[in-house]
Amino acid sequence: MNASHTPLVVVGDALLDHDLCGRAERLAPDAPVPVVHGTRRSSRPGGAALAACLAAADGRPVTLVTGLGTDPASDTLRELLAGRVDLVEVPLEGTLSSKTRVLAGDRPLLRLDDGEGHAREATQEAVSTIAAADGVLVADYGRGTADVLRDALAHTAAPVVWDPHVRGRPPVPGVRLVTPSAQEARAFARRLADGDDAGDAAGLRTAARDARALVAAWQAQAVAVTLGDRGALLSHGETPLLVPTPAAASGDPCGAGDRFASAAAGLLADGALTEAAVQAAVHAATRYVAEGGARAVTGPDRPEAAAEPPADGDTTADAVRTAARVRAAGGTVVAAGGCFDLLHAGHVALLQAARRAGDCLIVCVNSDDSVRRRKGDGRPLVPAADRVRVLRALECVDAVAVFDEDTPERILGDLRPHIWAKGGDYARTRLPEQPLVESWGGQVLLLPYLDGRSTTVLARRAARTPTPGSPR
Repeated sequence: MNASHTPLVVVGDALLDHDLCGRAERLAPDAPVPVVHGTRRSSRPGGAALAACLAAADGRPVTLVTGLGTDPASDTLRELLAGRVDLVEVPLEGTLSSKTRVLAGDRPLLRLDDGEGHAREATQEAVSTIAAADGVLVADYGRGTADVLRDALAHTAAPVVWDPHVRGRPPVPGVRLVTPSAQEARAFARRLADGDDAGDAAGLRTAARDARALVAAWQAQAVAVTLGDRGALLSHGETPLLVPTPAAASGDPCGAGDRFASAAAGLLADGALTEAAVQAAVHAATRYVAEGGARAVTGPDRPEAAAEPPADGDTTADAVRTAARVRAAGGTVVAAGGCFDLLHAGHVALLQAARRAGDCLIVCVNSDDSVRRRKGDGRPLVPAADRVRVLRALECVDAVAVFDEDTPERILGDLRPHIWAKGGDYARTRLPEQPLVESWGGQVLLLPYLDGRSTTVLARRAARTPTPGSPR
């Protein structure tokens, strides 16, 4: 995205988040609890402030309307937001809420909550800001900001995305999109059903039923129930649309809901259709988790990936970021390459084995022109966009990069993997990229290849298969 995109007003409860990250390698002698040592402390905007920063990192101007006080946590948050978003403050009663997570590696062990501040009253500046908005995101964390500005939110002409919280009130009638998690949707729906607890919050049927009920009860134009790594379920009140994640993403999901809501709100402000905005928001949230989640939001100048999904085949930047993130965390980056024209069992076995060799697997894929030069005018059978999409759907694949050259040296130089994995059929051949990989201390690793599986064999077999009604 770029700065020409529509400005966004984020209204909601800001939080101050802290992480204490260390290693847990033993239990305490006096209690069966892990001992975390070598801790590093970091602080970042949380709640509505995180949503505002994520929207601003997309390249759009953002104004955050939130409650702040005179306490030290409020002062720290102001410093973190300086230069990232414009602030419009409403008075806060009490101290700003803050959360401290204790993590061992990427695994949260404990969370400590402090501060119970609530927005006290609206201000004329806040009301005027909402009235003049081109797009509004309400990031409600149940601490009063949306409540004191409820009348202004009900009368704005801008498209409104409302990210609700079970501690807060329902959205005002007529909002464009409401974005509860499955658990939040279940809780709101139970209230409508007078305590009925039937259904599993993780089930698609339950999410669809809850979304339909909430569209009617809230008089919302649409409800998108977020389902974690399953994507989101969009309902206008009738048959819902399931928007799956583009690829498996493992990482810290803290703040993924804010990433989803901020991406959707920005795109609706730009004039996108609701279905397109939700699909882009699912892609943005998936990338957010894969790239480190909230802990990757470390400074005002850190660019965030665009909210639109990357075009199939144009994923090299995502692959380079994934490699850099894993390398920075001390992990092992594995890369594998090939045409992958017709994905078969031999390919899958190779990729699964490669992924087990490290902490992430990046697949380098020949472009259509590159395949054509190597295999002839009849290839590829499947265009690069489709090959990339199939590869990204594999659980063992973390990212895909497309290269246009005859060999992958250039993209390998960008990725700098620790391991370059190839099939065992190269055992008697010195790969041309081997000196490059070894130049930065990398290792070429050969993996077993399933005999009898190849794209050429599959294509010939398909060509010989008689069509129905033809003589045998």
